[in-house]
Amino acid sequence: MTSVLFVVSEEGYWGEECVDPLETLSDTDADVDVATPSGNKPVVDDRSIDPENVGEETAEWVKEVHRNDQRLQNPKPIATADADQYDAVVFPGGHGTNWDVNQDKHARRLLRKAVEGDDDRKALVVCHAVGLLAFTRDGDGGMLVEGRDVTGFPNEWEEDIVDDHDLMPDGRKLPYWVEDEVRAAGANWDAELDADASVTVDGDLITARGPESSHEGVMALIEALGVAPPA
Repeated sequence: MTSVLFVVSEEGYWGEECVDPLETLSDTDADVDVATPSGNKPVVDDRSIDPENVGEETAEWVKEVHRNDQRLQNPKPIATADADQYDAVVFPGGHGTNWDVNQDKHARRLLRKAVEGDDDRKALVVCHAVGLLAFTRDGDGGMLVEGRDVTGFPNEWEEDIVDDHDLMPDGRKLPYWVEDEVRAAGANWDAELDADASVTVDGDLITARGPESSHEGVMALIEALGVAPPA
């Protein structure tokens, strides 16, 4: 059976970017686990369950899954996750990943194993979690993302969220901008700002721009894994 690990932020994941891929994969024959940096329950970004931001239907859907999905309620610590047990790793986005997942050496290990090996493992990285690529080195010490085609959360959108001092609406200071760091690590960046959705497949690495791209991203992963898509 195909096995997939979700690595979810404890500092604020974006609801749809986790819940849509999680529910979609759960409707296939894949077996899905959830991990967080410390093994504590993931935290959903309040803005991603605000009906004024995402609509009432999406807000209620995310809250229901967040409360009731036992995989989200009982995650394992990333450090205990054995990369060899999983055919794919999914990194949902959200600003919170800037403070935990993207900086976690065990998350980097999982990403590197999925993307660099010749064993047909895959990785789906969404939105702000694409920042993980800026800090992940390959087995030879170079940047894993160098020369790869990627999409992710663009600077143009970040400008509409943070103030002139890079402060978030909740008062936290954003430590870096994803596009800047991933470009600096050598990626070929294109967030396809004129498109409704943006998903890029480069070998075993699949990246998705944001919440409106999360479903298309997981469908690309399902196709790459060769599992039967949901009915």
